[in-house]
Amino acid sequence: MKPTSQTAIPCLLMRGGTSKGPFFKASDLPADTALRDRVLLAAMGSPDRRQIDGIGGAHPLTSKVGMVRPGSKPGVDLDFLFAQLQPDKDTVDTTPNCGNMLAAVVPFALETGMVQPQGATSTFRVLTLNTDMQCDITVDTQGGLVQYEGAARIDGVPGTSAPITINFLDTAGSVCSGLLPTGNVRDTVTVTGEGFEPFTLDVTCIDNGMPLVMFKATDMGRTGYETVAEMNADEDLKRRIEALRLQISVTMGLGDVSKKNYPKMTLIAPPRAGGAVTTRSFIPHVCHDAIGVLAAVTVGTACVLKGSVCDGVAVMPGGLMQTVSVEHPTGEFSVALELDPANPQSVTKAALLRTARLLMRGEAMVPTSIYAGKDKDA
Repeated sequence: MKPTSQTAIPCLLMRGGTSKGPFFKASDLPADTALRDRVLLAAMGSPDRRQIDGIGGAHPLTSKVGMVRPGSKPGVDLDFLFAQLQPDKDTVDTTPNCGNMLAAVVPFALETGMVQPQGATSTFRVLTLNTDMQCDITVDTQGGLVQYEGAARIDGVPGTSAPITINFLDTAGSVCSGLLPTGNVRDTVTVTGEGFEPFTLDVTCIDNGMPLVMFKATDMGRTGYETVAEMNADEDLKRRIEALRLQISVTMGLGDVSKKNYPKMTLIAPPRAGGAVTTRSFIPHVCHDAIGVLAAVTVGTACVLKGSVCDGVAVMPGGLMQTVSVEHPTGEFSVALELDPANPQSVTKAALLRTARLLMRGEAMVPTSIYAGKDKDA
């Protein structure tokens, strides 16, 4: 006889930057990874492209999960584990970071009493368990409450909100072996595959918070100013980008990434709206409506590296403190970079502004049969 009861798991549905998804206390989820993943898939409604039987948003940017617990290392206030789910797949990927969802970690911890306000603003050190990356996150806590209303605006989110500042402490080599995983600032690659003629192009493989493969849009026969809809409808382009991704990932030391959400694939072109560079980011199979937080940090870093594919394309302000405006399909994303005076090609600090908002609090319901190792149709 099929069980009819469901298990309730407390969660907060939160927007973090230009992403959203449920946040859970890690202690409210199963400790066993395989069981935890089954629970998350059931809660989100994957695999199903509409996620009709769950709380997922039927898009990679709204199929994300945050898990938070008190800090486990000296000096760390909170541990954050990010999970990327896909609407139509049964995968739960905890390998990459997500800088957008990261913006909601401290508000979640404050809302749930995991940490307490420190005054008009509150700063907490967060360790992202996915890549062992630490950052300091500052939120507005005037009146002893998380303040969500304010004047800060980020492209990709309507209206304005209270600012959340994220200061990344060490992002180089978040997933890869180092900032430049191939050992080169630029590589020339000949790509082969089915459905297209072999082609050769220059790429910059770089990881300063998010593994990226960057290349000029013109090397793919595109302008780099195409709309997201045009990019997503361009099957020839997507086929060649995926062939490049699978091939270059081996050189990057990432092995077979056919079932991974990284590296992200980033087309670049000269800026059109007064920024530093124009981007179209595939994440990795769908063109992003904007660009991810850590992807923007990594793009900004590539822009300051002499000899990268950005050299001669990006328009940079110069100096040891640079604000790099990364243009994307729905606006721009500014990253503040501080360079090492002894080595101006070395980024010592990356900071950015995000916003977040609590959307709903309650319980995610999953079939109790999941906990018995059965799927909901068993």
